[in-house]
Amino acid sequence: MQYLLMIYEDERILEAMSNEVRAAFLQRYRDLSARMGQAGVLQGGNALRSVASATSVRVRNGTTTTTDGPFAETKEQLGGYFLVEVPDLDAALHWAAQIPSAENGTIEVRPIGLGDMSD
Repeated sequence: MQYLLMIYEDERILEAMSNEVRAAFLQRYRDLSARMGQAGVLQGGNALRSVASATSVRVRNGTTTTTDGPFAETKEQLGGYFLVEVPDLDAALHWAAQIPSAENGTIEVRPIGLGDMSD
């Protein structure tokens, strides 16, 4: 089953890191990606640019509007994701707990697909 591991974090934390600390932090991401690849679970993933580069799109009564920036002001922003193929939720949670940003942010784990719409 596929799961999307969405990485939410406060962008200011990464920005505030020294170059050395940031390099070590990002190396942990590269190492995790390599482990996921070796385990055969990694289907895709990427970092996202700053939330300041986002554009939100809304269609109301047939009219499309766009707004610069995120949809909502929050403490944590979606900063990236991993798409994994694993046997079950427990396996997805195992990988999510290894994401470096889990230490100062939140990793949202969500199954891919519509499933039972009554959930």
